[in-house]
Amino acid sequence: MAKAADTVTVIKKYANRRLYNTGTSTYVTLENLAAMVKRNEEFVVQDAKTGEDITHSVLTQIIFEQENKGGQNLMPIAFLRQLIRFYGDQMQMVIPSYLEQSMSALAREQENWRDQMKDSVGQSPMQLMEAQVRRNTELFRQAMTMFNPFMAGAMPRTEGGRGTESAGGSPDDLAAMRQQIDAMQRRLEEMDKRKPG
Repeated sequence: MAKAADTVTVIKKYANRRLYNTGTSTYVTLENLAAMVKRNEEFVVQDAKTGEDITHSVLTQIIFEQENKGGQNLMPIAFLRQLIRFYGDQMQMVIPSYLEQSMSALAREQENWRDQMKDSVGQSPMQLMEAQVRRNTELFRQAMTMFNPFMAGAMPRTEGGRGTESAGGSPDDLAAMRQQIDAMQRRLEEMDKRKPG
């Protein structure tokens, strides 16, 4: 039974690594916690001995386990390498809020996509995919504004859900987006090379 959205369950982690759900008075696994996250159930994980909040490390552990399951990799190697590079970098402070905003935008897009699938009677799968590519390109352009306004200006803009470069949403949209991502990656690598030490 799912808890109310405003209820926060306390999970206690013991020295033997066992996790205890104080809401249900049962021992749980990382799989159970992953299921709670998917059901939007709020919880905090505390060290049973010290009371320290260790939610971050437990959620990271859940991601690690999910990534190790066959065929469930969400994080590409290039992304992981770039993420590691940001540790200790001057950009480190803005990365958490950037990732949080990006994930929120992606979740909103997922909801929009589901709504469109319900209302897509008469539209071909290709038309739906083209519309999604245009929205993703615009989201990417907006995200890039945070880091490099010049790069963001180079990205094609969309107006009213249609690309200004190609109102019909040609297959070239995806190729153009790939070229721009490649160019951005090259610039990031050049910036890394220029860093002292």
